[in-house]
Amino acid sequence: MNITEILTKESVCVPLKATEKTSAILELVDRLHANNMLQDRDDVLRAVMVREETRSTGIGLGLAVPHGKSAGCRNLVMSVGKPAAPIDFGSPDGRPCSFIVLLASPLDKTGPHIQALASISRMWKAEDFRIAVMKSETADDLYAAIERQG
Repeated sequence: MNITEILTKESVCVPLKATEKTSAILELVDRLHANNMLQDRDDVLRAVMVREETRSTGIGLGLAVPHGKSAGCRNLVMSVGKPAAPIDFGSPDGRPCSFIVLLASPLDKTGPHIQALASISRMWKAEDFRIAVMKSETADDLYAAIERQG
């Protein structure tokens, strides 16, 4: 799965204003809502927060992927952000997160949801991509890095 099939330039936030996990999730959900990508913002937010409370979505190496399945969206949607300062997501390696990818999908779209999670993970394993993300100073820079990585 190519991430740019579901990520739009308008859904990229650099820098995120948030300084902690909950506000980062809220900011990314609100970005999707502002771009008319959600049918029920509150339901999507609730689904992502319930998932986050169940188990932290900090992956490691500075990546967090908060996600949830909700009737509040009709399609698989994604927003990404790079906070001004890394945010603690309770990652197993103890590192705070410098790249946050929020994913929301309808309740009946498990396959695409899992494929998107796997694609994000594969991208993040590439050191050149992680470096490009860290060097990104604008939303356009970050989107271009994602586009190059595929």
